[in-house]
Amino acid sequence: MTKIKVGIVQQKCSASKKINIEMSIEGIRQCALKGAQLVVLQELHVSRYFCQQEAIDNFDLAESLPGPIYNEFAEIAKSLNIVLVTSLFEKRSAGLFHNTAVVFDKDGREAGRYRKMHIPDDPGYYEKFYFTPGDLGFKPITTSLGKLGVLICWDQWFPEAARLMAMAGADLLIYPTAIGYDPEDTLTEKSQQHDAWMTSQRAHAIANGIPVISVNRVGFEEDLSHQTKGIDFWGTSFVTGPQGEVLWKADQNEMTNRVVEIDQNRTEAVRRIWPFLRDRRIDAYADLNKRFID
Repeated sequence: MTKIKVGIVQQKCSASKKINIEMSIEGIRQCALKGAQLVVLQELHVSRYFCQQEAIDNFDLAESLPGPIYNEFAEIAKSLNIVLVTSLFEKRSAGLFHNTAVVFDKDGREAGRYRKMHIPDDPGYYEKFYFTPGDLGFKPITTSLGKLGVLICWDQWFPEAARLMAMAGADLLIYPTAIGYDPEDTLTEKSQQHDAWMTSQRAHAIANGIPVISVNRVGFEEDLSHQTKGIDFWGTSFVTGPQGEVLWKADQNEMTNRVVEIDQNRTEAVRRIWPFLRDRRIDAYADLNKRFID
C-alpha cells in the first residue's frame, strides 16, 4: 500500500485495568471511525506504569498470552478490520515475564509479537525487576499493511535496533512508549530530555529513510512507594516521515486520538537520494560487536 492512515491513541492510565482497557478501546474506535487502517497504543496501556517501584504484587498485572485481555483486543481488531499494535505485560512462565508488543491483523489473528530487548533500571523505571530481556530479536512483523518494525520505549535510544529493523525490511518503525519528567528536575533539564527523546527518534527516521510512529502515555502517575515524586508523562506522541520531518505531534498534557496519513512512496524517493544502506561500510564495523573499545 502506498498510503497508510495511522491512528494514535495517547491516553492517561488509572489504577483500574477495566477503565484503562475501555479508554484504549474507545480510542481505537474513534481512530477507526476517522479511517485508520493501523492503530498504535502506548506502552503498557492496560495499567498504571507500575515500574516506579519494586513490588511483587505487581506481577499479578501480567497474563499469559493468549489470555482474556489479549482476546479482547484481538476481537476489536477483527471487528473494526484494522491492524492493531498493543503493549501487554506477558507472563511466559512462573518467574518469567516480558514487556511484549502484540500485533493483531485485520482478521483478529496475531501477526506477531516483539519482546522488549533493552530493559532500563533507573529511579522510577525499575523494569529489570519485572521484565526478562526479549529473545525474539529485531524482526519486523508482517501484516496485511506491510512489515512493522515494532520496538518499545527504551529501545528508541539505540540506533542498532532501528537499523536492524530497517535492514530486515521494516516499512515503519513503531515505538509504544512510557516516558516523562521527574517533577523535581529543572525546566532546563526537562526541556533537554524531551528534545533528546524526539531528536533520537527523528534521527532513526533519517538514518534509515523510514517513517517513525512514537506513541507515549500522558498525565501524572504517583509513585506508590513514595521514593520519588512520581512521573509526569509528557505525551507528545508524534509521527515523522523518512527525512525526520514531523508530520504531526500531540499535546504534552491531553489525551488524544488522531489519524495521520503516511505516504510510503516517500520512503522509496528518500532512499534513492540518500542511499545510506548502500554506502554502509559493513566490512569495517566488526567492533560494533564489542561493549567498548579500549
